[in-house]
Amino acid sequence: MASQYPPTTKSSDLDERHSDKEKDFATTEVQSASDDLFTGSEDAIDPVYYAKARILNDAIQEVGMGKYQWQLFVVVGFGWMADNLWPIVTGLILPPVINEFHFNGPFLKLGQNIGLLVGAAVWGVGADVWGRKISFNITLLIVGVFAVVAGASPNFVALTSFAALWSIGVGGNLPVDSSIFLEFVPASHQYLLTVLSIWWAFGQLLGSLVAWPLIGNFSCPTTEPPSPCPRSSNQGWRYFLFAMGGLMMLLWGVRFFVFKLYESPKYLMGRGRDEQAVRVVHKVAEQNGKESTLTLEHLQSAGDVESNAHPEKFDTSGAAAIRRQLSKFNSDHVKALFATRKLAYSTTMLIILWALIGLAFPLYNSFVTFYLSSRGADFGDGSVYTTYRNQVILSVIGIPGALLAGWMVELPVLGRRGTLAISTVLTGVFILVSTTARTSNALLGWNCGYSFTSNVMYGVLYALSPEVFPTKDRGTGNALVATANRIFGIMAPIIALYADLTTSVPIFIAGAIFIAAGFIALLLPFEPRGHASM
Repeated sequence: MASQYPPTTKSSDLDERHSDKEKDFATTEVQSASDDLFTGSEDAIDPVYYAKARILNDAIQEVGMGKYQWQLFVVVGFGWMADNLWPIVTGLILPPVINEFHFNGPFLKLGQNIGLLVGAAVWGVGADVWGRKISFNITLLIVGVFAVVAGASPNFVALTSFAALWSIGVGGNLPVDSSIFLEFVPASHQYLLTVLSIWWAFGQLLGSLVAWPLIGNFSCPTTEPPSPCPRSSNQGWRYFLFAMGGLMMLLWGVRFFVFKLYESPKYLMGRGRDEQAVRVVHKVAEQNGKESTLTLEHLQSAGDVESNAHPEKFDTSGAAAIRRQLSKFNSDHVKALFATRKLAYSTTMLIILWALIGLAFPLYNSFVTFYLSSRGADFGDGSVYTTYRNQVILSVIGIPGALLAGWMVELPVLGRRGTLAISTVLTGVFILVSTTARTSNALLGWNCGYSFTSNVMYGVLYALSPEVFPTKDRGTGNALVATANRIFGIMAPIIALYADLTTSVPIFIAGAIFIAAGFIALLLPFEPRGHASM
């Protein structure tokens, strides 16, 4: 069936490029696939999918970076913001919650990290099963509803349970949102996936700015030994949860009612829905005030050429289409990420890297407010006001780090791997030297360095992983690394339970892990800089 978007016009540049590809792809493009960044061999990815992905990349590049992509940059940024905001939220409310409920603080972080693990696994794989759009449109709503309810928690068991539930929504943001953005942005602007981390920094800043007046002015004073802290004198953390939960529901409303998200054309193509993929490209082009020369015939012709060249690779029958739909529910997406030795090595290294950072980051960052408070008290200025003021300063410092990451990843010498390695090692160094601080200002200064470099690190990490995974398995790949990240994140509060938070032991552990992860980043086999994602 011919597409009506638009009729084939042989005079167009894009059409001529695709016509050339249709003629010689089997002998030229597939032969060079063994050198491609994302395949490792011509058998790694179905050549039909590979051919069509290249055509869609050309079409998205032709459409360019326009109104739709910039709007997507904003609404996807909400997910980045939530991903950093909510781990910070539990850290920010930890001192007053401990004062009120008198429980072991790491249990709250443990409940949260279990929820993050479930969310990363469910939503990441779900993005490859039922599509990006459904996951994108529901995660923030889950966060907002359970956060607001958590504000009325009568005890720490209820609060921990609701934290786990809102974290199921939080855990799905990055695996889904990174896939959506990467599959709509032209290759010339893929660096914006790294720049998106500025929203991650804004999440921390927003949480700190709101917590400062609310928790600072409506909380029991921190005393040693702890003094009685009734609910009536400790409403600040509840007001804070109401405010942050309400914000998430507002952002969900913008996503759902204001912005119209189209399903990813590469996802549609990977599911055999070529006509819908073409239609989406034309809708994006129309929204950008441009015209696309992509037609259904381009995708179908590429499939015909590849099927003839590799008849064993792709069955176009109706029965095969049904089998492909059913295959979404098996392990094929995982197997595809280990299809070749080099791809398997890359996937394994990414899982290890995400796991180590998933352990080190919450081990320090989740308790940084407590560290600032307890050490500040030792230095004689551990007031609630000073603690949250310092948290705001750390959050502001992180914003230029996110911007720097977007610039560094495009440098020929550094690229993604070099930037990730340097920033991760420096993050560990700043954490370790913070233990030498003998004044509150010195402690704040070392933590500013940590905040800056950790934002560079996460900005690159969030961008590099989805760039390496092929589109049709990207959601599953993101889910794998995010799941490893969350599993090891669960270990962080367990370590905190056995390592006294009033000592420097957890800080030493976190710093050493960051440094080790930085060296592991150098072992990644692929450098995505300058390559269009497949």
